[in-house]
Amino acid sequence: RRTPGLLVAGSAVTQPVGRLGATSIDCPDPAVLADFYCRLLGMHRMVETPDGQVIAITDGTHVLALMRVDDHVAPGWPDSGPPQQMHLDVTVTDLDDAVARAVQIGARQATHQPRPELWRVLIDPAGHPFCLTTVGAD
Repeated sequence: RRTPGLLVAGSAVTQPVGRLGATSIDCPDPAVLADFYCRLLGMHRMVETPDGQVIAITDGTHVLALMRVDDHVAPGWPDSGPPQQMHLDVTVTDLDDAVARAVQIGARQATHQPRPELWRVLIDPAGHPFCLTTVGAD
């Protein structure tokens, strides 16, 4: 039996409250992070506030909003410093090639790699961890 209001695997929500508009990422310099994620994900700038405090980028389907936080402290990963609040998983077909390309545009590999055969943890220019993974790749 289904409990009203719960999503069950394979079923659809019939009356959503809304839809995801964007994923927002705090950072010290939105321009730097926007350029990095544009190159990493094939996105382009969609909108920017006049003061550069917020830059939204898109691929036409997904939106990332990069937001300036003057006292931003990068999350620690896996367990030092402030906790990771969120991270992005980026699906790729070739992990080694994707890692090399991401590093070339400004990422760095994390020291701790829990399952390197399935995903690689990298750190973006503002210190946020993200994963490159073959999980879900065709």
